[in-house]
Amino acid sequence: MPKLNDDWVVQPHGELIELDKGLFTVAGEIVMPLGRFPRRMTIAVLAGRGLALWSPIPLADKQMIELEKLGNPTFLIVPGVSHRLDIRAWKQRYASAAVICAPGAREAVEEAIPVDAVGDVLGDAAVRMETAPGVGEKEAILWVKRAAGVTLVVNDILANVRHPHGIGAQVMARLLGFGVDRPRMPKIGKRLFLKDPKALAAGFRQWAKTDGLRRIVVSHGDPITDPVPVLKRAADELDRMK
Repeated sequence: MPKLNDDWVVQPHGELIELDKGLFTVAGEIVMPLGRFPRRMTIAVLAGRGLALWSPIPLADKQMIELEKLGNPTFLIVPGVSHRLDIRAWKQRYASAAVICAPGAREAVEEAIPVDAVGDVLGDAAVRMETAPGVGEKEAILWVKRAAGVTLVVNDILANVRHPHGIGAQVMARLLGFGVDRPRMPKIGKRLFLKDPKALAAGFRQWAKTDGLRRIVVSHGDPITDPVPVLKRAADELDRMK
């Protein structure tokens, strides 16, 4: 297991960007040899002004002040087995926040920190956490419904790293299939947790039928603004797997 951060380690990141009412995202980077690999946190404002933080990353003081103005960090969502880098630091800073993950990721997450709950405990009809099919219950997804439409937030079942910075990041993104040419499921996801490609493909197709689906937000790369064809193409690719 890679070394986890106990301290509040702020790596390069951008501003809080509002995607929809009560839905924000922050693009960050993990500094690595010869480059910086992109990562992304998503913030959903819940009924009662609590916050659900998807794949939380430490932010600088200015952005943390902006985040806290949105509401109180209530749920820290570790969306998959590989997104534990900063969860200890977040829990130390917000001790009352609940750490949640998908059921199949619990063992891996608890190598870093105790898990308070698995599955959807958000208590908000407009923000719902589910477990993706076909992945051994190791990957969560998040649905955020607003008046303007629906946003699907995913983790490592899709990536869209179109602009990796630095030689190391470019090599990693291309070799591991993080969507340099177009959104796709990373090879590392297929190796780590994909159990039933056809079940995940069926899930993609079902999600593509969601009324009002406007975007997909990924943990690595740019938000996807043409979600329906992307989901259908990704499903076709999974169906071709042997």
